[in-house]
Amino acid sequence: MSETIAFRPETLEQVQKIIARYPEGRQKSALIPVLHLAQKEFGGWLAVPVMDYVAEILSIRPIEVYEVATFYTMFNMKPVGKYVLEVCKTGPCMLNGSDDIINHIKETLNIQNGETTPDGLFTLKTAECLGACGYAPMMQLGKFYHEHLTKEKVDEILELCRQGQLALD
Repeated sequence: MSETIAFRPETLEQVQKIIARYPEGRQKSALIPVLHLAQKEFGGWLAVPVMDYVAEILSIRPIEVYEVATFYTMFNMKPVGKYVLEVCKTGPCMLNGSDDIINHIKETLNIQNGETTPDGLFTLKTAECLGACGYAPMMQLGKFYHEHLTKEKVDEILELCRQGQLALD
């Protein structure tokens, strides 16, 4: 990451539009969408200087940004792979085999939860309920849900990722 942290002009324009949605003095309400933009723009994770920059833009204290960024699992506090495999591990998914899916990913990619493959392609994260209980087991990959997972489906998804054929946005 460079010494100077700054959004690209087009991203800064988006940030200003987001801030403008809220009454004056309530710019903290823009924090989550601005953090999403920051994470996307600055390498897929939120380094402390990036969070400090967001705090400066929103005229809030850095600790207010840290509290939100570290609370929500959708924000990454360390570098992650191009593909973040977020596998739901709560009740319905567990009852339908999410533990087997998580273990299969661990064995296939030779990583543990929270780790990234040496090639920087995949990161495995377990997640609390992703709200698709009727489609268990499931995982989120980018903006998309992959449901009714089996080991075979996971292998297909991983292969599509390796080939660069799976959309994240």
